[in-house]
Amino acid sequence: MNICTSLYAVVLRLLGLHEIPGKEHHPFIIWCFSLTTFPKPYSDEDSWCSALLQGPCFLLGLPRSGSAAARSWLLVGDPIDISSAEIGNDVVILKRGPDPQPGPDVIKAPGHVGIYAGQDAQCVKLLAGNQHNQVSIATFPKSSILGVRRLTAKGGS
Repeated sequence: MNICTSLYAVVLRLLGLHEIPGKEHHPFIIWCFSLTTFPKPYSDEDSWCSALLQGPCFLLGLPRSGSAAARSWLLVGDPIDISSAEIGNDVVILKRGPDPQPGPDVIKAPGHVGIYAGQDAQCVKLLAGNQHNQVSIATFPKSSILGVRRLTAKGGS
């Protein structure tokens, strides 16, 4: 029997997972940080969009960046055009902050990363963590896209 699921399907189950205000931190977010090179102590008040993807990618055997930096995902998977993006295992990396922002060749700069959740002519939807301090689906202008990567499990499609 061939049973498979997607990164999108797993993270969709986490919809609404949110930071815990104060000294406590969400244990799942902390576990995801532990899969990165981010220095301890971990906190769910730190930017955790990239960290969130580490856990499900680890569990699904998908390639992952191992970094809590959003732009680190520009080095993972196979680059594809946004017009070819599909709901499943495609991740979108965005620039973040006031312009001018560096292009995709600069990894150590502000960014945001999430799982492709749809698009229209002007915007892309992302299923991601750290969107209003929780896992949610949010819309961003396509002009913010730095890259799109398709993640493929080792030994499978």
